[in-house]
Amino acid sequence: MKKIFCLNKISEKGTNELGEGYELTDNMDEALGVLVRSADMKEMDFNKNLLAIARAGAGVNNIPLERCACEGIVVFNTPGANANGVKELFLAGILLSARDIIGGINWVKEDADDPDIKKNAEKEKKAFAGTEIKGKKLGVIGLGAIGSEIANAACALGMDVLGYDPYISVNAAWNLSRDVKHIMKPEAIYEECDYITVHVPATNDTKGMVGREQIGMMKEGAVLLNFSRDALVDEKAVAEALEKGKLRRYVTDFPNETTAHMKNAIVFPHLGASTAESEDNCAVMAARELTDYIENGNIKNSVNYPACNMGVCHTEARIAVLHRNIPNMLGQITAALAGQGANIADLTNKVRDEFAYALIDLNSMPKKETIEKIENTEGVCKVRLIKGEQA
Repeated sequence: MKKIFCLNKISEKGTNELGEGYELTDNMDEALGVLVRSADMKEMDFNKNLLAIARAGAGVNNIPLERCACEGIVVFNTPGANANGVKELFLAGILLSARDIIGGINWVKEDADDPDIKKNAEKEKKAFAGTEIKGKKLGVIGLGAIGSEIANAACALGMDVLGYDPYISVNAAWNLSRDVKHIMKPEAIYEECDYITVHVPATNDTKGMVGREQIGMMKEGAVLLNFSRDALVDEKAVAEALEKGKLRRYVTDFPNETTAHMKNAIVFPHLGASTAESEDNCAVMAARELTDYIENGNIKNSVNYPACNMGVCHTEARIAVLHRNIPNMLGQITAALAGQGANIADLTNKVRDEFAYALIDLNSMPKKETIEKIENTEGVCKVRLIKGEQA
């Protein structure tokens, strides 16, 4: 039985996807795969047989990606599985920022025992008046799964939407409403938009990407929304801009000691993907990624190794080699197979930054010493033999 360890509580819809031949274990040291949500894995040691970690969610800052790559452990995430949940929370956030709904609700609660509350409400409601979002300009930085959903929803609500993403994928472009104006420089968003929302991963290049300089370009009274990662925004600069009235509102899904005390900020307790549907979708996608990799060696949505898909192995054997991206690696691997007279039926080798991945289908089962020779090749992280349909 192939054993899977759940580091967090994972939706049963996900674990049910594991199917026959799999069982959940309480011992991580015997697991071939790990399903995780938000548990911190950065200081954990991993057993030498661990093949993969699947994060039921998008962010992977709780997983030591480079160390996993060096140890030949593929890390998956589930981009887009929680997109609708985040989109709907964003819509709530932008509406709350446009009209002082929270203030109005609080007034009703505070005056609940006033016998004249109905009459007084007509006098007091002007204090909570706001604006409509229809006809306002929204700038979306990052047009991935979530950014595209938000851009499309905003268009449907009558907003004028500008989108910026120099790395937009073909699939994302196809799914994007034709009403979204795709611009080439983010400065246009900062300068022109009434509402600005950021949807990019937190990397060394994007941390603090919205700071004093960018806020200084914004229109007086602009609203900044952040449902992606708190590290993308210089929170000190945002707090100062809110105090001075440069920003009218900051809406974020990331509470901390700074945001919780910000004037004119609307802070949610990290609710973006906290819906039953999102948790189910993420768990199902993570389980499918994990099982496809364990059974077939295919990689989809990995964050530390390249995507690679050769479907089901129809020959006798498939060798999966996780290795460093250095010269002549593939030559050494195929030379080792040629040394035993192995006939290669199909082969692919994909590269991602410092690491690469080779899948090789063989018409005959390789010898144990051949596998060991490949394993002992400098630059090889992990080698795995997968039996094919003809085995």
